[in-house]
Amino acid sequence: MNRQVIFHGDKRQRLKSVCKKIFTGKTPVYDFENTEFLIIGQKNNQNGRIDISEPKYAKKEFYFSNSKDLFLQKGDIVLNSLGGGSVGRIGFFDLDRNDILTDGHPIIFRVNEYNNKKFIFYALLNEQSQLEFLANGSTNQCFLNISDVWNFEIPLPPLNEQKEIAEFLDKKCEIIDKRLNNLERKIKSLKEYKKSLISECVTKGLNPKNMEFKDSGIPWIGQIPKHWEIRPLYFYFNERKNKNLFENEKNLLSLSYGKIIRKNIETKDGLLPENFNGYNIIEKDDIVFRLTDLQNDKVSLRTGLVKEKGIITSAYVTIKPKQKICIEFYHYLLHCYDLTKVFYNFGNGVRQNLTYKELSKMKILVPPLNEQKEIAEFLDKKCEKIDRLNENYTKQIDTLKEYKKSIIYECVTGKKEI
Repeated sequence: MNRQVIFHGDKRQRLKSVCKKIFTGKTPVYDFENTEFLIIGQKNNQNGRIDISEPKYAKKEFYFSNSKDLFLQKGDIVLNSLGGGSVGRIGFFDLDRNDILTDGHPIIFRVNEYNNKKFIFYALLNEQSQLEFLANGSTNQCFLNISDVWNFEIPLPPLNEQKEIAEFLDKKCEIIDKRLNNLERKIKSLKEYKKSLISECVTKGLNPKNMEFKDSGIPWIGQIPKHWEIRPLYFYFNERKNKNLFENEKNLLSLSYGKIIRKNIETKDGLLPENFNGYNIIEKDDIVFRLTDLQNDKVSLRTGLVKEKGIITSAYVTIKPKQKICIEFYHYLLHCYDLTKVFYNFGNGVRQNLTYKELSKMKILVPPLNEQKEIAEFLDKKCEKIDRLNENYTKQIDTLKEYKKSIIYECVTGKKEI
């Protein structure tokens, strides 16, 4: 290979010129027992590195049917080729081991000896949005073919400059990543604190040390204040099933991560129906639930408190109070049920969906009305402070990510002097 052509030709070079091998793994034959034959996929490609903490396992026969060069080697660059939100993601394999296979989805770049592996990684990281753009197919099924990246071009300075840039970026990115990890830990800690705070307040009250307790008869709740009552949900709520009869309703609402949000009714993304006649009307102080796919989806927040009148898909279950209660307290209580996976476990945890009829039989706690209000007001103030802190940390994370992105761009394109 002519070194002069690679280094001093055009400012951008094709990946096939800088890699000695570009390949994908074979379609695996999995073993559902934990064995020593590790195989990883796209989900292991996280935050610029390859995380092998949750691998899958291959059958012994399949594992040994792979040639030696199909196993990951230190310095390999891994590119996700499939799926919305995943395609184009790039990771660097920096482990001193040669016993791990990939499945058929990641594309592996094995850089040749004439180039710096880490520089090529940073150069590809800088081109991530362009690689995503090359993917074909619909949003969730987009696919990046190996032939699409074979001739993809990246900037390529001389080897000594590649090394200097890679070393500079390693140091800079290490500092940035430490700050990012610290902020992400803070966010995680605050979310756990918020979860435990809500649970403690809605099941034990605000002054548990000064109260007598009794057994609730509900295993996951345990003891509750002696003067609180327990009732089925239907005692305080009815289902709201008012159908929207007007095609010109503009206030389209949706449940997103535990909040009721407005959606753009004019969107052209193809995800909305031609009209909204089948949608339900919801009112202020309703509570909306998403109670589908309980067995497979155990992460998403499933309850939202309605703050304004609008319409929402009939796929959600909506309840409305039928007597005087503090709706904010019950939103916190049902949010607690959601976070502790009560909906998932309801009916022995085997149902994919819950209906209002089933939900209505669920037991809820009933403090006196004045305590409901006190608890809700206390949680409003506390949660607002927690959410503000998390919002601040999230902004810092976004700023750091943008800074990291810009410094990589400036370095690999020669706009920043090292």
